[in-house]
Amino acid sequence: MSTQTTKANKRTVTPFRYDIVGSFLRPSALKEARSKYQNGEITAEQLTEVENAEIVKLVQKQKEVGLQAVTDGEFRRSWWHLDFFWGFDGVQRTIIDQGYQFNGAQSRPETASLTGKIKFSSHPFVAHYSFLKAAAGDDVVARQAIPAAAQLLFELDRAENQESTKTIYPNREELLADITQAYRGAILALYEAGCRSIQIDDCTWGALCDEQFSAFMAQIGVDLADYANEFAKLNAAVIADLPEDLVVTTHVCRGNYLSTYAGVGGGYEPIAQTLLGIDNYAGFYLEYDTDRAGDFKPLRFLKDNQQVVLGLFSSKFGELESKEDILKRIEEAAQYVDLNRICLSPQCGFASTEEGNHLTEEQQWRKLARIKEIAEEIWN
Repeated sequence: MSTQTTKANKRTVTPFRYDIVGSFLRPSALKEARSKYQNGEITAEQLTEVENAEIVKLVQKQKEVGLQAVTDGEFRRSWWHLDFFWGFDGVQRTIIDQGYQFNGAQSRPETASLTGKIKFSSHPFVAHYSFLKAAAGDDVVARQAIPAAAQLLFELDRAENQESTKTIYPNREELLADITQAYRGAILALYEAGCRSIQIDDCTWGALCDEQFSAFMAQIGVDLADYANEFAKLNAAVIADLPEDLVVTTHVCRGNYLSTYAGVGGGYEPIAQTLLGIDNYAGFYLEYDTDRAGDFKPLRFLKDNQQVVLGLFSSKFGELESKEDILKRIEEAAQYVDLNRICLSPQCGFASTEEGNHLTEEQQWRKLARIKEIAEEIWN
């Protein structure tokens, strides 16, 4: 890397050279409070007080480790995606027979199903963001992460939800239009609350390039290219013509539950042009911590005005990655995309659900410190 670092530079807007995906391991005080609330031992107000206190501590810790963009760790959520869906009018929390299937684990059996037309009137995430922004202050960026519009469509297409979805939306174009308008309403409300950095988390692309999922879709007669184009068109419509000073990025996830993953894996090549062809994303957070994600060749489709945040560090396990190995992989990626369009982060959050991954808080912070160390060595 030494021959390239003379051309490398820091960034002053998101995504930053050393960055995060957003979720953090829930501290014991928060876990205890949530358990007490579910058991009826404390009120919602008392739970909120604990959440507030732990988020303030988390923001301070993120500043101490040197992060330039901070989150609330998703401490008020149970899921990275479902809690957001449940905040829309016409969407409800539903218990089903089986949860999401991961490699050797199955999640809690919950989903988001429809009770009526999807609309945005208000959303609890707006107040949550306002608290984060106040806690963050002016010396760092307070970032909000939300699941992609395509992720909501993907959830409503689940076998358990297909009947209710088609009953309320016999016309799919109307469904897509309502999802778009609801999302735009939520994003603009966050903007009015002061948000200038939104990260859109999206597991759909991880599924679309997974060999097992591709085979299944072919069996049931679904054209994967058409499905990918539908996702891309929906996501693009949501982020079109937003305020110029709102930075929107996206993170592609391949499953992150109790340190396990989903599917069997597959490189980004089958969906790279479609995914990286979505305009108005300032950056793409892509998982690259194992060979399940394939090589870096698909990065050749990245536009000149976009960044790729390489998720080379695992958020699933506590072992600290070798600096030499990470530098070598960044050098490999630089064969396909200019070094000044590369950033570095963990491959996902440390706790996409409240259960969290199998590592300690100390290991979590150690990884972020190593990411910063490497980034500052390259982008000086």
